[in-house]
Amino acid sequence: MPDPRWDELAEILVSHSTRLASGEAVLIECFDLEDGTLPRLLVQKAARRGAAALVETKDSRMTRELIRNASEGQMSLIGQSELFRMSRVQAYIGLRGARNISEMADVPPEKMNLFNTHVFKPVHMDCRIRKTKWCVLRLPNASMAQQAGMSTEGFENFYFDVCNLDYPRLAKALRPLVERMEAAREVHITGPETDLRFSIEGIPVVPCSGEMNIPDGEVFTAPVKDSVEGTVRFNTPTVYQGTSFDGVKLNFRRGRIVEADCSGGDVKKLRRILDSDEGASYIGEWSIGCNPRILHPMRDILFDEKIAGSFHLTPGNAYDEADNGNRSKVHWDLVQIQRSDYGGGSIAFDGEPIRVDGRFIPEELRALDPE
Repeated sequence: MPDPRWDELAEILVSHSTRLASGEAVLIECFDLEDGTLPRLLVQKAARRGAAALVETKDSRMTRELIRNASEGQMSLIGQSELFRMSRVQAYIGLRGARNISEMADVPPEKMNLFNTHVFKPVHMDCRIRKTKWCVLRLPNASMAQQAGMSTEGFENFYFDVCNLDYPRLAKALRPLVERMEAAREVHITGPETDLRFSIEGIPVVPCSGEMNIPDGEVFTAPVKDSVEGTVRFNTPTVYQGTSFDGVKLNFRRGRIVEADCSGGDVKKLRRILDSDEGASYIGEWSIGCNPRILHPMRDILFDEKIAGSFHLTPGNAYDEADNGNRSKVHWDLVQIQRSDYGGGSIAFDGEPIRVDGRFIPEELRALDPE
């Protein structure tokens, strides 16, 4: 008999995250899965709702070979076929096993650019994100437990604790923060090696409570594109395109990244990513993370961007729901934790401190603080 926590997670995905309805089609895309329990449950639950499930299984080592060896014509063909399928479904669930988070580390940048141009951007950024009800999540395995510095069993318990939340309750708790952000004009962020200002006036604000990511717990918007000024250093390690970067530091002038450095990782690759296209050097998203059960980074952005007391800033493409007009093949969430155990920091709206050292100041926001 499968662990009942899998059934609970599957129910969240079909009833809350994608809201599957009769007559709809859902694409369940599985990457490096060691256990088929969750996709099997999703197929069963989709059928009970009168929905049709399509299931695709992928291996990241095979994907690496395809990207490394593909011509532009071949990559275009892959993108066209995947785009056709994505355009025919109403919902998407991405299940990521990720045995090796560095699998793409040695893919040549020009090949990675072909993949981003012909597959990732048209299939995911332009179609899946804009036109489907979608949710992505990583599934627990020994590799993920190792990333988190935990035993396999201990991590599995942590995983279900943070993923199987009462998301309607979380949505209610996020509402006051949404209202504060909607009323704000200027944001001022300070912290170690950080002094950053930007406007969010007129940009929509979106609460996230299990609809697009599992786990969840954030509220995002975007800076007015040319308003970002100052410096920020991110204290959370990050992995992008299979490469690890630590201590990423960015300097902004009139919204554009004019200097980029890191204390660990390939500085040249960091700068190449930010030079991928015009939009990669501007910010497409700013978000406040507030899942009270996620406290420490593990080089997995689906978890790290939700850390209580954190925010993330995203070079690259803006989401349609909070659109500042920035377009790019890149979308790279970079996280700074502002709790006192990570060096502290503050966020102010129009001169009023909203969060200091990772804890909210207004009474109506304190339900989002760690217990």
